[in-house]
Amino acid sequence: MQTTLLLYNNNELQVQNASPNAQPENTKLVLGFGAKDIISTQPVFEKLKEHYPEAHIVLCSTAGEILNAKVSDNSVSVAAIELEKTAISPVSVKISDYANSYEAGKALIRLINFVNLSYILIISDGSNVNGSELVRGINELVNNRVPVTGGLAGDGTSFKSTVVGLNETPSSGNIVAIPFYGKNFVVSHASMGGWEIFGPERTVTRSTANQLFEIEGQKALDLYKSYLGPYADELPQSALLFPLGVKLNDDDEPVVRTILSIDQENGSMVFAGDIPNGSKVRFMKANFDKLVDAATHAAGQAFQKLPAAPQLALLISCVGRKIILGKRTEEEVETVADTFGRNTLLTGFYSYGEISPFNDNAKCELHNQTMTITTFDEL
Repeated sequence: MQTTLLLYNNNELQVQNASPNAQPENTKLVLGFGAKDIISTQPVFEKLKEHYPEAHIVLCSTAGEILNAKVSDNSVSVAAIELEKTAISPVSVKISDYANSYEAGKALIRLINFVNLSYILIISDGSNVNGSELVRGINELVNNRVPVTGGLAGDGTSFKSTVVGLNETPSSGNIVAIPFYGKNFVVSHASMGGWEIFGPERTVTRSTANQLFEIEGQKALDLYKSYLGPYADELPQSALLFPLGVKLNDDDEPVVRTILSIDQENGSMVFAGDIPNGSKVRFMKANFDKLVDAATHAAGQAFQKLPAAPQLALLISCVGRKIILGKRTEEEVETVADTFGRNTLLTGFYSYGEISPFNDNAKCELHNQTMTITTFDEL
């Protein structure tokens, strides 16, 4: 496996790093993560196709781009990947062709051949797709046979529309799966949040999909405000500082759910992921140092499963972390770079949701507010 990292700027592809034996003509997969206005209106796809005519090209809009230890906005981070012993066969579906995200997730997986399958990477629209339902559909057919990781596209802090494309200029509503085949492909993954939990565990007593109405018979927003103190006056902006930890089942680790909006009239809150009836929830709060430490732990957890530093690490972190960390955002990427060392190239993006299992041999979950890392290499 060989990798070249490039930056698209002013209609030109500029090489930033490359493996010692990289040969562009052997590139099988190109991943491009960039600002929506750039990848959907400028000839990014055309330029990549010109340079890598034999490669599958996947483009995704972001809330920030990761290239090595740097975080940028209004750019395109590109990873050109040469797979020497691994086959790929990317597929895609459009959410508008299905009744819901659950059905779209199942339809996507039905397009994949599971013979000699090692891993699936998911890159999904982040505005029209319900990430929780998408993951539920994926899990139903994957059934823990292979690891699945990925993320939902972003749109900066606008939260209006996102775009994804497979071998075409990206557009709204697309969901892409990239299956990797062969016993020589080595993948590792980890996902960490770093949020502090506070307050007692409570039970959700009324919710619909990702809209939470009541916790133990009390209006969810009223209870939420009682914990926020002075931050309650700054809602909905302050909600990013106080996500919710949700245990979908008693034996599961809690997933983090970001609050997208509130409804003062009916006392409800809308989250970036489903909050099922009967689930257990606890309030969480931001701690800057712990957010950065969590990225370190995620990198360490992914690394410890490997025989050596991986060729490439894909970092997908939440837009909420970027907003909260502000000028310190690059710290969480730098700490990942330090953990893997200079032989590992980094690419990735800030997302509207992260997809990853909690651990090996587990189903994938939709996460918010995490740093999710997937490493790629070949034996």
